[in-house]
Amino acid sequence: MTKLTVLRAHRVRVPLVGHFTTAVRSATELETVLVEAVDSDGRSGWGEAPISRVTRLSTEQAVASIEGPLAALVLGHRPGRPGPSTNEPDSVLAGLEQSSEPAAARMAVDCALHDLAAQQVGLTLGAYLSGGEPGGESGAGPRAAPGVTVETDMTLSVAPPEELAAKAAVHTAAGFRCLKVKLDARMDVLASMRAVRAAAGPGMVLRIDANQAFDAATAIRIIRDLEDAGLEIELAEQPVPAGDWAALAQVSAAVDTPVMADESLWTLADLDRLLAHRAAPLVNIKLAKSGGLRHGRRLLAKARAEGLGVVIGCMLESPVGIAAAASLASLLPVTAGRSAAQDLDGGLWLAASPVSGGAGYSGRTIRLATAPGLGIRGLS
Repeated sequence: MTKLTVLRAHRVRVPLVGHFTTAVRSATELETVLVEAVDSDGRSGWGEAPISRVTRLSTEQAVASIEGPLAALVLGHRPGRPGPSTNEPDSVLAGLEQSSEPAAARMAVDCALHDLAAQQVGLTLGAYLSGGEPGGESGAGPRAAPGVTVETDMTLSVAPPEELAAKAAVHTAAGFRCLKVKLDARMDVLASMRAVRAAAGPGMVLRIDANQAFDAATAIRIIRDLEDAGLEIELAEQPVPAGDWAALAQVSAAVDTPVMADESLWTLADLDRLLAHRAAPLVNIKLAKSGGLRHGRRLLAKARAEGLGVVIGCMLESPVGIAAAASLASLLPVTAGRSAAQDLDGGLWLAASPVSGGAGYSGRTIRLATAPGLGIRGLS
């Protein structure tokens, strides 16, 4: 019987191709921890714990969590699907999901175990995820056959209008069909978005992401100004502070532009609060917030069952975390009337990949590996 024998945490730093600036932080490099889970047959599964203020995790905290309490939970157990006489593997994933360890650290171990499980049955991770429901719950996840590619948007970091316009023109020429513009409280949002629309043209889908930068009244004024200017913004992401459900609901009710919850949504309990407040019609699900694929799939299933629009997103991450999220996103149907682009451009900001094999980018397209699991061969 194949069992998990080793759990390794690899500290990784990778330079970015430019400054990544939002309302809450600015970065010039990716700091992350890659997890390698090795089974008794010598296979390696991979996961990632992105490090930042957003994930509420430092490298030292991630390594201590992974090599300590999380290793104690999973080592010696089977990482694959439960057999007919045991539910041990699902119990291991359930234990990870219920652990009080940081979400991003749990994400890394959860994804590594899913990668191993898919390899053991010879399936890509997307195909593995499409073949059953988390926790054995009927109807708990999408059943469509996964695609081999996923489209992503491209983020424009906080910058003056002329710089945003120049970047928009570059990404438009590169074939991107959806741009997400980061906002902060100091910028002239209307001038910035006019510049982006002029540079990108009428066919480009535009999103805005305030990363909690505004109060409700300010957010409403800004979004209405964009609407009145006819700039056709597809969605406004997290305009107010996380946890202020009343403010999020106030913005959603006062504007025509659909509002998306991001930093507000980490768990199923958060989703229940969002639904109770009728706070937003759209949600951004990220594995670093949900703690991995098991809880992420349950979030996805409930959000869709409640009629919410879903975008699968990411932090600044390497192709390890991006591939896991894209595998989940590959199961989603294309929603009529809304862009097909997911929010998975984090890996495009890296100067190089820290791993060989796995998913890769070709402009707006993420091409998933055809090898079993995530298709990662090792550190590069």
